[in-house]
Amino acid sequence: MSLFGTDGARGIANTELTVDLAVNIARAAAESLPLGSSVLIGRDTRISGPMFEAALTAGFSSMGIDVLTVGMLPTPALAYLIGKMGAQAGVMISASHNPPQYNGIKLLDHQGRKWPMEQEIAVEQRIASKQISEVPENRIGRVFHYETTALAHYHRYLESLFAGLVPELHVGLDLGHGAASATAETVLRNLGVHVHPLFSEPEGSLINVHCGATEPCVLQKQVLLNHWDLGLAFDGDADRLIAVDHTGRLVDGDEILYVLATGLKQQDLLADDKVVATVMSNIGLERALEKEGIQLKRTPVGDRWVAQLMREENIVLGGEQSGHVILSQYASTGDGLLTALALLAEMRRQQRSLAELVSPVERYPQILRNIKVERTLIDWEKIPEFVGLVKEAERSLGRDGRVFIRPSGTEPLLRIMIEGRNLSEIEQWADRLESVLQNALESAKA
Repeated sequence: MSLFGTDGARGIANTELTVDLAVNIARAAAESLPLGSSVLIGRDTRISGPMFEAALTAGFSSMGIDVLTVGMLPTPALAYLIGKMGAQAGVMISASHNPPQYNGIKLLDHQGRKWPMEQEIAVEQRIASKQISEVPENRIGRVFHYETTALAHYHRYLESLFAGLVPELHVGLDLGHGAASATAETVLRNLGVHVHPLFSEPEGSLINVHCGATEPCVLQKQVLLNHWDLGLAFDGDADRLIAVDHTGRLVDGDEILYVLATGLKQQDLLADDKVVATVMSNIGLERALEKEGIQLKRTPVGDRWVAQLMREENIVLGGEQSGHVILSQYASTGDGLLTALALLAEMRRQQRSLAELVSPVERYPQILRNIKVERTLIDWEKIPEFVGLVKEAERSLGRDGRVFIRPSGTEPLLRIMIEGRNLSEIEQWADRLESVLQNALESAKA
């Protein structure tokens, strides 16, 4: 049994992720908490969110755990509020960048960090074995509702960090019909930014549909059409940020990391001149940072691993190409709005446009192919012809290229990533690798 991927338990709501499962996750998780603890529960805008909120509330309270509901808000806001409100844990109901029919359950500790893998495994084992303890009938947890007050704490925190540091630019906001609609517009306006919101309705049936950080094409067009200074796009739970410069060009997490890292180094605030990214980050980022005397350290995919290495080596900045950026001086988790404010502050500090700030990063062509595959059907490392072709590609690309294969942690996909200086060359390798893998999949099904 494997419930938890790289970013919590996820699945199609009411089919793969059910109410019964949500109740059991809460009851099993409660066994890791002292009796009488409190848990914050938040959600994004998905239609199934209130349903799972009710299920989790029932599960925790039935185990003697107090529940504090904070309603619709971003994941990083929940992470901040756990400590602010004195809770011992938090649960975020969100499937992040996934389509509307999905939902997910993410467990956070008292510091707003994801639960360690061993604790998640313990939850899975309790559910699988149906060994969840009962509590005395007079120890039912209480339920408190803070939907109208919790977000104000988060807003005040961000505004206190960046008061007077953000330029009065015209900024397009793609809120993706998600949780950012509860925060981004308010905070940016309060700090003096001229905001132009798109997809700002908190409509769960449209979350991430042709909008947001995973599909910001409308934002790109609107930035150009309206001559805005830049655009900012958030994913469903607002822990990711993708930007658009004034030319309409996308600025991904790698380039955001470059801007923030070099800015911190210039101010002698980059501890040990190190930055953490994942194996998916572009070689161009690594080369650009090298020129500035900054070392890039890589982890497996997933902000969990980025955060872990940052803690182990006391590194203050890390993130993913997808737009998860962790500024550990201010937050324990990736925060799209915090990242946006830091980016705007750096633009003001240097008095340069976003396009100018990212210009030193020469992005190598990178191709990502997603192959749909049943999780239990195939192990790609046991396909000799595929493994042989991967090694051949790596030899051919040399130091200026990479091949990286990994299963998705949130979807039934095998991801093939190829990177190199020559686009036509990596396209040919991608075609060959995909063809060999598809043939192997067909043979396995036969």
